[in-house]
Amino acid sequence: MKKRLIHTTDIMVSSLGLGTVKFGRNQQVKYPTPFELPSDKEISSLLDLAQELGINLLDTAPAYGISEERLGRLLGSRRDQWVIMSKAGEEFRDGRSFFDFSPEGVVKSVERTLLRLKTDRVESLLLHSDGNDLQILNESGAVEALFALKDEGKILSTGISTKTVQGGLRAIELGLDSVMVTYNPWHTEEESILEAAEESKTSVFVKKALGSGWFGKVSAEDPVETSFRFIFDQPASTSIITGTINPRHLQDNVEAMARAESES
Repeated sequence: MKKRLIHTTDIMVSSLGLGTVKFGRNQQVKYPTPFELPSDKEISSLLDLAQELGINLLDTAPAYGISEERLGRLLGSRRDQWVIMSKAGEEFRDGRSFFDFSPEGVVKSVERTLLRLKTDRVESLLLHSDGNDLQILNESGAVEALFALKDEGKILSTGISTKTVQGGLRAIELGLDSVMVTYNPWHTEEESILEAAEESKTSVFVKKALGSGWFGKVSAEDPVETSFRFIFDQPASTSIITGTINPRHLQDNVEAMARAESES
């Protein structure tokens, strides 16, 4: 599997990253079918498989329930073998999300993330937007907090998981190292962000590449491979985050990526 640099760092990440929302949260999630949280043994086996298949990027967040705590407990001495991306600004408790993008809130969130993950840094830290991208970026002080945390070495790169085109473009203007966008053959509204990121060499992490599993009405012989190839036709694409707790699905995704990359 190909690896690409995170902007302004020497950190290489795999074309596929493993999303871990299903490690810690099964309430109010937008998946086609309900699911039970996996056991520690099942997560450990999935992490072993991901590593064997060439995946080195793990995507987590305080909003993913107990995902960070479980990763911190289960990675143990293998932590340095992984690139960890987490987030700040949103947390999920008592069945609902709470948002705080103040500098104090962002710093507190990152400090808690480091404790939960049992680590001294995360390789990437994204602001977890509530949809008010421009207010977060321009008025909250969160961006300045990220830059300060990077200077301290607690996070090694900065970014935002956006929900608007304007937010993605503004993040690039402000000099954040990465943006996370929704992009696939059936959702191209954010393509201008990828084009701007290519010019500035900003890294782009892609979420919902598989439509959160909603492929029932998609007319493509292999929608997964089709989506992967489409995304990496954009030079700015750095890594696609796909979340699964099913080993077969993980294997299938990696095989689809191999086919897509062999034809690129």
